[in-house]
Amino acid sequence: MNIIGETELILTPEKKIYHLNLSKEEIANDIILVGDPERVKMISSKFDKIEYKIKNREFITHTGILNHKRISVISTGIGTDNIDIVLNELDALVNINFKTRTVNPKKKSLNIIRIGTSGALQKDIEVDTFLVSSYGLGLDNLAHFYSNQDVIEKEMSLLYAKHTNWPKKLSAPYIVKASKNLFSLFADMPSGITITAPGFYGPQSRKLRLVPSINKLHSKIQSFKFSNKSIANFEMETSALYYLGQTLGHNTLTICAIIGNRQTKRYSKDYKSTVKKLIDLTLKKICY
Repeated sequence: MNIIGETELILTPEKKIYHLNLSKEEIANDIILVGDPERVKMISSKFDKIEYKIKNREFITHTGILNHKRISVISTGIGTDNIDIVLNELDALVNINFKTRTVNPKKKSLNIIRIGTSGALQKDIEVDTFLVSSYGLGLDNLAHFYSNQDVIEKEMSLLYAKHTNWPKKLSAPYIVKASKNLFSLFADMPSGITITAPGFYGPQSRKLRLVPSINKLHSKIQSFKFSNKSIANFEMETSALYYLGQTLGHNTLTICAIIGNRQTKRYSKDYKSTVKKLIDLTLKKICY
């Protein structure tokens, strides 16, 4: 029996998982992730009943009932490092026995949908529309810290690195596919490859006072195709969500509101209304 040590599985004095500050009964099987903590109450205000409200750091969780379905909404903050915390701790809540500190013999699978905001990379993607991430393309390196590489689309990842002449001093890009069953729920919506950056400015080729190191990154990204699939948008979480979800056996999907277009230089005049519409659409798909 492999017992997980106290510095590996960190619990609070109340026996809750450390960062999320959650106990096992406080999460549902169906979970919505949002980056912005303010969006948690925006979503839970639509619940018929709220059972739990838990807050720790940027991680806010509300669990309740909507149309007879139990659902949790959790804020992650920004970046793949936070996704690493959230996905591992959610998995621990459902697949590790906190009393014995051992992995459960029978594994449980969660349905995890991220609602986010994003910038489009193709001219024909309109601002204030929605886009489902068919693949997550990671520039963030997180997947390479884990030994399991089976879920990575290796041919596709290598072709992207070759197409962009990816600098060897940076981590190797990796690509992971969305979960089939969740993707099929939103099959009627536009989709594309989502690129996940480890930062908002230089890693996404924004220039303020510092000059990005990769010349013409956007044109290299925009011209990449694999089986008629193009890279549609930039954001900061999807690759880690897809890698960890697939590796741990959970269903994961990202749906983004497009609030800007990096090609046309257009930005949403009222992105909050667009996000509200995406929330309503997502809840309708999963709860009705």
